[in-house]
Amino acid sequence: RLPNKPVIIQFGLTMNVNQAVDDGVPDAKRLCAIESENQEDVVRNEASAASKLNTLEMRKTYIAPSIKYYYPESPLKIARGEGQYLFDEKGRKYLDCVNNVAHVGHCHPKVVSAGVKQMALLSTNNRYLHDGICSYARHLERKMPGDLSKFYFMNTGSEANDLALRIAREVTGHKEIICLDGAYHGHLSSLMEISSHKWKGNIEKWKGEHTILAPPPNTYRGLYCDPEKAGELYAEEIKKLIDEAHSKGNKIAAFIHESAPSSDGLYLLPKGFLKAVYRYVREVGGMCIADEVQVGFGRCGTHFWMFQTQGVIPDIVTVGKPMGNGHPVAALVTTQKIADLHQSVASSYFCTFGGNPVSMAIADAVLTVIEDQKLQQHALEVGSYLLAKFKELQSQFPQWIGDVRGQGLFIGVEMVKDCITREPNTELALHIHKRLKNDYCIILTTDGPYDCVMKFKPPMVFTKDNANYLVKSIEKILQDYKGNNCQVQT
Repeated sequence: RLPNKPVIIQFGLTMNVNQAVDDGVPDAKRLCAIESENQEDVVRNEASAASKLNTLEMRKTYIAPSIKYYYPESPLKIARGEGQYLFDEKGRKYLDCVNNVAHVGHCHPKVVSAGVKQMALLSTNNRYLHDGICSYARHLERKMPGDLSKFYFMNTGSEANDLALRIAREVTGHKEIICLDGAYHGHLSSLMEISSHKWKGNIEKWKGEHTILAPPPNTYRGLYCDPEKAGELYAEEIKKLIDEAHSKGNKIAAFIHESAPSSDGLYLLPKGFLKAVYRYVREVGGMCIADEVQVGFGRCGTHFWMFQTQGVIPDIVTVGKPMGNGHPVAALVTTQKIADLHQSVASSYFCTFGGNPVSMAIADAVLTVIEDQKLQQHALEVGSYLLAKFKELQSQFPQWIGDVRGQGLFIGVEMVKDCITREPNTELALHIHKRLKNDYCIILTTDGPYDCVMKFKPPMVFTKDNANYLVKSIEKILQDYKGNNCQVQT
C-alpha cells in the first residue's frame, strides 16, 4: 500500500490551486478534486505490483532496446485510461492529446462490453461462417463512397498496406510504387521500403528497388508554398517521375499516400493535388491507394474519410488504428472489379485473426459509438475551435509559432526560430513537450523531419474545455520562455 492517499488532480493540474487561478488557467478550482474510491483502488493495485523503477529494469532486461517509449528521461507508467485521460501508477491524471488509436475515448464502456460479450461466446477464424464479419462489412460499406465495397480484414494497418501493394502489383502486373518522401506506412519490410520517415537518411539501405520518392507536398516547408498553385505543381512533379520511369521501361503499379501526412509534420495536402495525381497514375494503368490508418473515421470533421476532402475516390483504402479503439483490427477495402481481378491472378488471401468475431464486434461497436455520439460533428466543432485558439496564440508569439495547420482533431503547430527564415526550432518544441507533461500533465508529442511540429490528434471526445486548458498551458510556457531569455528546460 502507498503510505499516503494520493491527491488526483482533474485535468492534470499539478500546480497549486491559487497559483493556477493567478496564472489564468480556466476553472482551476473547479477542476481540482479528489478522485473516486475506484481510482484509489487502481492505485492500490498498482502499488502492489512492480514499482516504476522495477518496471524500467524489467523492460531493460526483457524488451528489445529498439522498442522506444515516450519521455525517456522520465517515462510515464500508465495504469488505466478513461475518455481523453490517462492515469499513472499513482493515480495522477493526464490529458491525452496524441492518442488517435483510442478514437472514441480510452476504454469506452460500449466497446469494452462488446468485446467481452463476444469473447465469452466465440473467437475463431473467418473460414467458418459467422455473422460478425458480414454485418460489420455492411456497416462500414455504408461509409464508403463510389464502388468501394469489398473488404479484406487483418490485424494492423501495416498488414493492410502490405496487402494493398501486393494487390496493386498482382492486378496491374507492374512493379513501381510512387510514395511521398517523409511518409510512414508501416513496419513490414515491404513498407519500410516506401517509408522514408524511418530511413534516418540511409536511403541506400532502405529504399526499395521499385520505390519512387515524390517531393512532400508541404506548402509551409516544401518546393511550392503558394496554396492556390501548389497542388498542381506538386502533381506535375509526380508526372515527371512517371514519365522518367516509363522512359526506362518501368511501369507504375500504384501511388500510395496518407490522406494527410502525419509523421512528416502533420500537414494537409494542397488543393487539387490528389485529383491531378490520380489522373496521371490511372492514365498509365496504376492504382491509387489511400492510407487512412491515422486520419480516418471522421477525424477531419467535414467528411468521414480525409481523402474525401480532395474530391477523389481511391482504388484501395486501408484503415486501422482507430478502427478498434485500441484493439488490433484493420481492413482494406476496394472495388468489386479489383477484388475479382485479384482473385483471378493471385492465390487466396487468409489472415488467421483477420475478421474474427471478437474483432468484428469491437470494430462495429466503435463505428456505432461514432454515429450515436456524433463524434464526426464533434471533431469539426472542437477542432475548428482549437485551430482558432492556436492561431490566436500564433498572433501572440509570431516569432516562434511559424505555422498552425490542420482540420478537425488533426492539427500541427510548427515551432521556428525566425518566422521569416522558418528555421526549425526543435529545442523549443521539445521544451514545450516536456513542460506540458511535467507541469501541466498534458501528453503531446512532436514530429516532422526536424521534430519541431507539435502533433495534436487526441481521442475524439476531447472537449472545448480541454482545448482551453491546453492552449492556456502552452501560452504560460511561452511566456516563461520569453521571460527567461529563451532558456529551455533540460
